[in-house]
This record gives sequence, structure tokens and C-alpha cells, in this order.
Amino acid sequence: MNKQPIRGTEPGSLAEEQIGEYLVAHPEFFERHPGVLARLRLPHQRGSAAVSLVERQVLVLREKHATLEQKLQELIENGRSNDAIMDRVHRLTRRLLRARDFAASISAVETSLREDFGASRCLLLLTDPSLPGLAGYQNPHVRVVPRGSAELKIFETFFESARPRSGQIRDTQRDYLFGTEGGPVGSTVLIPLGEKASLGLLAVASHDTERYLPTMSTDYLVRIGDVVTEAVTARNA
Repeated sequence: MNKQPIRGTEPGSLAEEQIGEYLVAHPEFFERHPGVLARLRLPHQRGSAAVSLVERQVLVLREKHATLEQKLQELIENGRSNDAIMDRVHRLTRRLLRARDFAASISAVETSLREDFGASRCLLLLTDPSLPGLAGYQNPHVRVVPRGSAELKIFETFFESARPRSGQIRDTQRDYLFGTEGGPVGSTVLIPLGEKASLGLLAVASHDTERYLPTMSTDYLVRIGDVVTEAVTARNA
């Protein structure tokens, strides 16, 4: 069979990219040459059989549709998850607004974290003993340790970053916050309190290793830290 060069070009001078660019720029090519379209055969992506160009295009479009549908479903699920999380944060905020004193605020935080966020244990580690109302206050969910204390050295990098952390923490941190009793700690969240963690941190633990993952969004953790900080300082003003 004799190979006829494309008009205006030398045989073999067109690269595959140029051919592709030409066909994209001239979509009417196959309308002018329907016989060429009819003779084209492409290997099926899922087998050895050949299919026409049109059939191949249909397969590509179906795959793109399936991919877009999957992405849309993921966006819907993420939206639902975010809505549920924000609803829990809203309930925590309402609990704190109803609290009339420091003790009631601590109770509201503990109840909300346990009932709404699946916490097994929680601890408010406050590093500013000058907060009014803390003197003589006793609660298993509150511990007051001055910021410069040597025992807080294990949280130095956390206080420096002043950003929420989730997932696994060091054994020394875990034991310091929650002790060695009360069941295993599967996953943990550390939330800074105050500007640059100036008031300390809120530690939340769960027996479930999948409850608080390192990949979880920290946006709502920041919001929790903000509302808890406001409650602690407002109730002590």
C-alpha cells in the first residue's frame, strides 16, 4: 500500500503530538472523512477486542462520569461530616453559655466532650495560676501547673507551635495527662488554650485508636479551644 503524505508536509515529519494537536484543532476532520472514522479500531481497555473510536469515547466518558460521581459523593459525605462536627461545637457553646460559674463551665466541657465527641477522658491543664477562682479549686478534670514548671518540659514543642494535635502522643505525655489507670488511651487530641497557648491546653483522650486521627481537620479544634478559653476566662473575671 502506498502511503500518501499529508499535503504540505514531508513523510514522517509529523510527530504524534502534532497529529493530536491537528485533530483537536480541526474536530470537523472526521466529518469530512467519515470513512476514516469508520475504519479506526482501538484496543478495548478491559480486553483484547477492538472497538470503534466512538465506542472508545463513550467508555472514556463513562469513566469520567464515574470519577466525577465518586468525587461528588465524597464532597457530600465530607459536608455531612462537617455539619455534624459543627453541630457538636454549637452544643458545646450553648452548654458553656448556660454555665453560671467556673465549676459549671468545667462540667459543661467534660459532659460535651464525653457525650458529643466520644471522649473517654479529658483534662484542662491550666498554666496560669493567677486566674481568679482557681485557688483551692479541686476537680479531677482540672490541673494547675505554672508555665515555667520543669514537669511541662515534655510539652515544650506543643506550646511553641500553639497548634492542635491529634493522633498518638508520647508515652510520657500520655501518662502525665491521664495516668496509667482508667484503661488504655488509643488516640488523643491536644488543644491550646489562650493566645499562643498562654493559658495551657485541653487534652482529650479516647480508648478508640481511630477516634482522633492525625489527618483530621484542626479547624474545629481551634474553635473548641476558643470557646473553652472564653468560658474559663469569663467565669473567672
